[in-house]
Amino acid sequence: MGTYDEECLEVFLTKQLKLFREEVASNLEEAEAFLEDCLAVVCQSLDEVKAYFEDAGMDIAGMSDQEIEEASEVFALSGGRYLIVEG
Repeated sequence: MGTYDEECLEVFLTKQLKLFREEVASNLEEAEAFLEDCLAVVCQSLDEVKAYFEDAGMDIAGMSDQEIEEASEVFALSGGRYLIVEG
């Protein structure tokens, strides 16, 4: 695999309907291609997720950590990492 490890791809495959109305990928190769096409980002902590959103101009002021973690474009990974996929 390339930029995204197997966990990123598997989590995205199983939870993609959290963000999209229909599946955009049906296997690991399609998931990787999709994530590369939309420039998905892996953050190493929730603080990095917050910084990413702030840099992107999103207003997250007043949002709790839980609300940020539950945002449709945020996919929790193991080890406190997060995958951000903008739909």
